[in-house]
Amino acid sequence: MPVVGDGDINANIIFVGEAPGYWEDIKGKPFVGSAGRLLNELLRKVGLIRESVYIPNVVKCRPPGNRDPRSEEVKACDPYLNRQLDLIRPKIIVSFGRHSTAYIFSKAGIKFMTLSEVQGKTLETRFWGEKTYLVPSYHPAAALYNMKLKNNIERALSLAVNMLNERA
Repeated sequence: MPVVGDGDINANIIFVGEAPGYWEDIKGKPFVGSAGRLLNELLRKVGLIRESVYIPNVVKCRPPGNRDPRSEEVKACDPYLNRQLDLIRPKIIVSFGRHSTAYIFSKAGIKFMTLSEVQGKTLETRFWGEKTYLVPSYHPAAALYNMKLKNNIERALSLAVNMLNERA
């Protein structure tokens, strides 16, 4: 089942995931499994409610075997995410994981090396003729396997929320 996105289409902040997992595929919504529960917890910690943000994925259908999205899958889903971004026009884009970060960086014309180099940093770019901030982050699913990453993700979310509050 395609997992298009979920949340407030008028949000100033968007969280871009990589691809649906098992539960996302079943329920048709992003971040509803274990990684979603962790994301909800972290959002509450930084003062956001999930309903106030929008969450799409780069790839709209679950890759077989839960493998990483392939470039042809990203390319096939590109028009959908581009349209979502164009309609919502968020001020802040938080990218979860290396695939979503690489995707967003390519759209911004920024060279992407590794996620660990850019995790939790703010990059200023322009989308839609307006200043837009990118905040790359580790994927919440990664923190399920390496709990040390949870603090990094929380700091990235805090940074995004602080930027959002400064621009409100």
